[in-house]
Amino acid sequence: MTPVAWQRIEGALIVLGALPLAVMTQNGWPWWVWPLALLAPDLGAAGYLANRRIGAFTYNVTHLYGTGLLLALIGVALGLTGLIAAGAIWMVHVGADRAFGMGLKRISGFVDTHLGQLGEAGSEKS
Repeated sequence: MTPVAWQRIEGALIVLGALPLAVMTQNGWPWWVWPLALLAPDLGAAGYLANRRIGAFTYNVTHLYGTGLLLALIGVALGLTGLIAAGAIWMVHVGADRAFGMGLKRISGFVDTHLGQLGEAGSEKS
């Protein structure tokens, strides 16, 4: 199997691990909070309004597993279950993106990712 395939499997496993954590710690959020929380990492794409370099940077920062993990760990440290849930949902978003082939962005353009070009399933680009 290729490294891209492994990263896509890893993404799916992150979704399977983080989703139950989000559900267990969300403390009865209204239904409409779920889609907002799930889409929050995509706010990083707003950096593309400035230019490709800033866009790639802000998108990538918001699409790291570590960003969601950091939120969850801060929630654990402060005893804030809502923050734990938000971090877990963040990881669900990033994991789903990876599972579907959406990788971290290169400064050459939004469609150029570390998993290959968007739309080229299973491709690798160095």
